[in-house]
Amino acid sequence: MKILVVGSGGREHALCWKLAQSPKVSTILCAPGNGGTAEIGTNIPVKDDDIPALVALAKEESVDLVVAGPELPLVLGLSNALEKEGIPCFGPGAFPANLEGSKAFSKTVMHEAGVPTADFRVFDEFDSACSFVKEKGAPIVIKADGLAAGKGVVVATSVEEAIETLEEMMVKKRFASAGDRVVVEEALCGEEASFLAFCDGKNYALLPSSQDHKAVGEGDTGPNTGGMGAYSPAPILPEEQYGKTAELVIKPILEHLAAKGEPFKGVLYAGLMYTPNGPSVLEYNVRFGDPECQPLLMRLETDLVDIMMACIEGTLDKIDVKVRPETACGVVMAAKGYPNDYPKGMPISGIDEADKLDGVKVFQAGTKPAPDTGVVTSGGRVLCVTALGKDLVHAIERAYQGVEKIYFTDSYYRRDIGEKGLKRS
Repeated sequence: MKILVVGSGGREHALCWKLAQSPKVSTILCAPGNGGTAEIGTNIPVKDDDIPALVALAKEESVDLVVAGPELPLVLGLSNALEKEGIPCFGPGAFPANLEGSKAFSKTVMHEAGVPTADFRVFDEFDSACSFVKEKGAPIVIKADGLAAGKGVVVATSVEEAIETLEEMMVKKRFASAGDRVVVEEALCGEEASFLAFCDGKNYALLPSSQDHKAVGEGDTGPNTGGMGAYSPAPILPEEQYGKTAELVIKPILEHLAAKGEPFKGVLYAGLMYTPNGPSVLEYNVRFGDPECQPLLMRLETDLVDIMMACIEGTLDKIDVKVRPETACGVVMAAKGYPNDYPKGMPISGIDEADKLDGVKVFQAGTKPAPDTGVVTSGGRVLCVTALGKDLVHAIERAYQGVEKIYFTDSYYRRDIGEKGLKRS
């Protein structure tokens, strides 16, 4: 099989790495890819939001399967466009992809499907949103309706901060048209977990729980990022609760979308908050999380190609999705200054040395090949150093051993990835 992976992050490197392990795969292309994907297959300079160019590439290369890594091409209708050409694509169509593409759509679907989630209101007008915030008080959550690269959610701790956030989104257009409409919802307190499932429109196969670390600073301080590290499983969602949780947050969504004639095929990601009243869905994503993807794929045993084709063909109930019993932990190494301004073009050393450590794999994200220096930084989140261990203690230890082997100027990483899991263990 010839496979085209769309995207350029650490998630896409991990997908290429896992897909390449299948005996069915002969060739991997990645558009646009990064320094890590270039070592596995061939990078093609096509942007992940250029749907016509991606379809043309898939046709020209006689691709057997397209795997969409990020959410944007799915929201823009990549699966639909490829389906018209008879090319299989792993990822939902544009309508179900709005679970991530539109916060208002997602919250409405949750409400209609009976999924537990925070109370909310949707606003198109700045003044109305401000009046509601003043009425409800703080803390309160403000979400840009559209895609904002993981930065469109603010938990405002005061009414003043909430109004400033609304002004940034709706008036100053910080996130362009993504902030034309906002969702304002109650702030939930608790600990988060990520719960992902492969879906074929009707059937689902659960992946182990995981936990992301969104804040840039240790102790979950500072602004939110795309994710500074993750580990799996997350003790807050133990295996014995997977089935019950899926009945609560996965099954109702699949049934609701199927009833609308828009079956969800791909990976459905439920971002959960564990409140005193039980789990509540903060958001849905329609693809693998990044960095959750890296530790999850380190644990996955079943051929990923078989799983993806079963999701597309509606035969997931015939696949036994198996995972390794070990714990996995991934630590993101970022450029200093991320998620704000940060330098680029810094040479990276030590990746090969880290990869040689037992149970360690370095997934590249914001990197690009360089003729003279091998690979250099090209983004904010540069690497995700991921490791398997017999338990969380050993997985964390191995991941940080890998981090210590790697150097680039002004690298930054959190030193407390997995600590919440250790406390629960």
